[in-house]
Amino acid sequence: MLEEGDFTVIKLQGVTKFYQTELGKKYIFKDLSFEIPTDHNIAILGSNGAGKSTLFRLLAGSEYPNKGKVVTHLELSWPVALATGIHAEMTGRENTRFIGRINGVNDLLEYEDKVKAFAELGKNYELPVKTYSSGMRSRLAFACSIAIDFDVYLIDEVTSVGDAGFKRKAKQALLEKSRDASVIMVSHDMRDIRQFCDSAIVLHAGELTFYNDLDEGIRHYQAL
Repeated sequence: MLEEGDFTVIKLQGVTKFYQTELGKKYIFKDLSFEIPTDHNIAILGSNGAGKSTLFRLLAGSEYPNKGKVVTHLELSWPVALATGIHAEMTGRENTRFIGRINGVNDLLEYEDKVKAFAELGKNYELPVKTYSSGMRSRLAFACSIAIDFDVYLIDEVTSVGDAGFKRKAKQALLEKSRDASVIMVSHDMRDIRQFCDSAIVLHAGELTFYNDLDEGIRHYQAL
């Protein structure tokens, strides 16, 4: 039976994640259980190599734990600002249509046109993604995500998307989405963190700690 709070959290249940290396298994998480509340906009803070990107991939479902599971009844985006799921041999429009279908978009034509306009790709939208610059790929991936109404947006370094003008547009779109949805963000830019987030999760030594107060979380992270 579902409990009332189950619809507003993301549960990590006994999650173990490791990568096989020449020196053996490199563990990122060992038997980690944690509840991420989604009634907050949360910054994920941790030093380089702490496992922030791995955590994001686990939440997005693009990687799976070696043991345990991630449970939620919410619709989560893939990590916005990364060209995750973009196929080089397909055109921009074909990628958009594919992403729309797997995410249950009802009006694919409207979705395709919305993505094309937001990504500012012009005629390149009809060309294979392998002909795109890295910035164009990122703009396409961002537009595909922001044009879908997710419950939770996973944001990875939003300042890395496109030129200065596109970054401003991307930030504004995310701010508008965050009024009705939740944001979980990884960023090294504290200005972005303070702009989008009201709380923090600090990742250290394979453990997660939630701070309801963003400033307290930042202080703890900076003291590590």
